[in-house]
Amino acid sequence: MTGAISDTIILALFGLFGGVILGLAARLGRFCTLGAIEDYVYQNNSVRLRMWGLAIGVAGLGSFGLIGVGVLDASQTIYHLAPWSPAFGVLGGLLFGYGMALAGNCGFGALARFGGGDLRSFVIVMVLGISTYVALSGPLAQLRIAGLALTDMPTEIRSYPGALSALTGIPVLAWGLMISAAITAWALWSRDFIGQPGAVIWAALVGAAIVSGWAGTQWVADTGFGVSPINSHNFASPLGEALLFLMTSSGGGLTFGVGSVAGVLMGAFLGSLIKGQFRWEACEDPRELKRQVLGAALMGLGAALAMGCTIGQGLSAFSLLTLNAPIVFCSIFAGAALGLRQLISGLSFGRLGD
Repeated sequence: MTGAISDTIILALFGLFGGVILGLAARLGRFCTLGAIEDYVYQNNSVRLRMWGLAIGVAGLGSFGLIGVGVLDASQTIYHLAPWSPAFGVLGGLLFGYGMALAGNCGFGALARFGGGDLRSFVIVMVLGISTYVALSGPLAQLRIAGLALTDMPTEIRSYPGALSALTGIPVLAWGLMISAAITAWALWSRDFIGQPGAVIWAALVGAAIVSGWAGTQWVADTGFGVSPINSHNFASPLGEALLFLMTSSGGGLTFGVGSVAGVLMGAFLGSLIKGQFRWEACEDPRELKRQVLGAALMGLGAALAMGCTIGQGLSAFSLLTLNAPIVFCSIFAGAALGLRQLISGLSFGRLGD
C-alpha cells in the first residue's frame, strides 16, 4: 500500500471512520433497529423505520454509483461470493430477531450503549461475539457447514437487479439505482419524517458510512499487496475479531471489522458526552441478565447462519440488493416482533439457568 502504513492499518482506519459515524448516529440520531420495530409495532410510529429505509436507499444509491464509475466490483463482495441459502437466511434472521428482543439490542446497539457506559451491553457484546465464532469456526462449525451444503441454492444471479436485468435486458446498474431511489422515496414520503431534519440527516450519514466501507475495502483490495476481502460494516463476527485482536494482537488480526467496532465505541462515547448521557450502569436483576445472555447467544448463532446482522444484512448487503438481504431483514423483523410480544405479555425467563 504505502511504505509507511500497512494494508491492515488502512483497512482498520476505514472501518474506524465509518464506525464513528454509526456510533454518533446511534447516540445522537437514535438510529436503532429494535427501537424502530418497537415504535412501528406498538406506537404506530414509522419515523425510525423510515430512517432505516433512507439509510438503505442512500447506501444503495452510493453503492451502485460506485459500481457505475468502476470503483466497486459487487461480484467480489462477500455477499456475492458466499453460498446462498434462503432457509438459513430465514432461520438465522428469526433467531437473531428473537434474540435481539430478549437482549434488548442488536450487536450494533449494544456497542453503542456500551460506549455510553452501559456494562450490561458489554456482556451482550462479549457473548454475541463468542457465540458467532462458536458457529463460524468453533464446535458448531461443521454442523453449520453440513446444513449449508444441504440448503445451498447455487445461482449465478446474486441480486434482484441482476434477476430483473436477466428478465428485461435493462442493465443491472439501472435497476439498482431505480430500486434504491424507490426505497429512498418511500422513506421520505412522510411529513412526520421529513419534519425531523435531524433524523433525515443521521439516516443519510448512516447510508454514507456503508458506502465508505465498500469504497475503502475495494481500494485496499485493488492497490494493496495482499488479498483483502471487500466488505462493509457488520457487527456479528467483527465482535469476535475484536476480542481476538485484544488477546492476540501481537500475531496480527487487525481488520476493517476491528476498526469498525472501535469506531462505534468512540462515536457512541462522544455522542453520550455531547448529550450529557454518559453514566455507568450495571444489571441489578439476575433474571434480566439471564435473558440478555440467552438473547446474545441466539443472535450470534442467527448471525452466523444468516451471514450478517441488522447492519451486515440489513444495510451492507441490502445496499447491493442481494437476494438474501430482504429475506433476512424481514425474518429479523418477525423474530423481534415475536420476542417483544412475549416479553410484553409477561413471558418469564426467571427459571432459565436455575
